[in-house]
Amino acid sequence: MKQLFLFLLLVCHLGIAQSVTLESKVPFVADRFIGFDNYKNSYFIKDRVIHKQGPDGNFLFNDLQLGRITSVDIINPLKVIVFFQDTNTVVMLDNKLNEIERINFNNLPQFLNVSTATNAGGNSLWLFNVDTQQLEMYNYGSKLQTVVSQPFPGKLLSQASNFNYCFTLTEKKLRAFNIYGSILNEAPSEGYEKIIQQNENLVALKENSLYYLPDFARRNTEMDHTTVQLKLPEITIKDLQLTNDFLYIYDGEILHKFKLTTPKKE
Repeated sequence: MKQLFLFLLLVCHLGIAQSVTLESKVPFVADRFIGFDNYKNSYFIKDRVIHKQGPDGNFLFNDLQLGRITSVDIINPLKVIVFFQDTNTVVMLDNKLNEIERINFNNLPQFLNVSTATNAGGNSLWLFNVDTQQLEMYNYGSKLQTVVSQPFPGKLLSQASNFNYCFTLTEKKLRAFNIYGSILNEAPSEGYEKIIQQNENLVALKENSLYYLPDFARRNTEMDHTTVQLKLPEITIKDLQLTNDFLYIYDGEILHKFKLTTPKKE
């Protein structure tokens, strides 16, 4: 029985690894590649300016006084979340990159010192509170905050989220939370440096290699931690995005697009 289980696990690994197919690669000039939205618009940063280019038109946003751009969340292209850690500020942009709202966490009645800010939907943001070392959800409509996690030991290396889940990577642990504050899964970090997400799934970066973690937000048993190294051509991974089953990798000069197809579950 044990041999059969290992054989099936190996078949599963090979099936996932063989499902990564190069779709295209094109020259791309940017300091940082952000990604594509559901309407096939590309977002990138060049000279501290956010650019949006595609079917919707060409748009840009910048505010140099806010410092370097830490992150840009485009999961909702009608409300793009731009975080500036230097000034502890979030700027929300519409689909033409016009400013909708600005939140300076220094000016809140209850000061928040955060290192990440991503869209949680429903007028809320996923935040990591540096002072308490906790994941929080902040509703900028009601100006209320909800603590989602216990304090994290170690440094937060990466955060990836959507409207249902938030994934956090520290030096020791990889965790998944839902919007109700429940921890869904926890596993050793395995030396990962960065994570990206699509629905319940993760892709993790380690030493210029990528690892696929299917259904990480749903797994909660020790026997169900399938992790597969994606078989990719030799590429320097500078920036990456996983969306609509497409994996985008930017090497600093070329944008590579891969189709990621997972085996169907019986």
